[in-house]
Amino acid sequence: MRLDKYLCESTDLTRSQARRVLSAGEITINGDVVLKGTHIVRENDTVQWDGETIEPVGLRYIMLNKPPGFECTLRNSQHPQVMSLLDIEKKDRLHTVGRLDVETTGLLLITDDGQWTHKIISPKHRCDKVYLATLDSTLPDTAEARFDAGILLEGEEKPTLPARLERVSPLQARLTIQEGKYHQVRRMFAALGCHVTALHREQIGPLRLDADLEPGESRFLKPHEISALAGDSTD
Repeated sequence: MRLDKYLCESTDLTRSQARRVLSAGEITINGDVVLKGTHIVRENDTVQWDGETIEPVGLRYIMLNKPPGFECTLRNSQHPQVMSLLDIEKKDRLHTVGRLDVETTGLLLITDDGQWTHKIISPKHRCDKVYLATLDSTLPDTAEARFDAGILLEGEEKPTLPARLERVSPLQARLTIQEGKYHQVRRMFAALGCHVTALHREQIGPLRLDADLEPGESRFLKPHEISALAGDSTD
């Protein structure tokens, strides 16, 4: 990684401020003063600013059990943002991997790795997202077949990709989809005449929501979980 980028990602320095501290000779790598931001920082290098070691922030991969009432978007809203639930440095670099609407709960992934995010949310990668929906009325007998065939949602030109429906109880169903259209799960059930009264995401790809996480709690993903979600697992 370039030294100027390393400084900006691992400290509160802006790019222009990083150039100034570099030109002032305040940055050393392995004890040697480095004046150029284009210098490449390698894995085992020790970078110091006025004698204090700068630890790299690196890429973060986080699982959050989203409670209701929190907004995933960064727009101004009457609702608090999910990022406010995290006690972590440089939260402004993070983004959610897809979104859950304000009242939907459950598994939400957060990262600053854009390529990893794309592998999960792009429909062409066919990553399963599993939701448990509570409904206000029972589903029609044809529900499984209709979800499997794809449903043309109001305002859309193409039907959804095939989805898998499992009846849990007369008023609960588990739905597996591979897309992330706006309010897709709620709209799919609405197309069958059922209103979703509660919606909870249980799983993304091979990763299930950690049962030990209370609503609002989070943890960093383990290396094998990160790889599995990116489709790099050999298990």
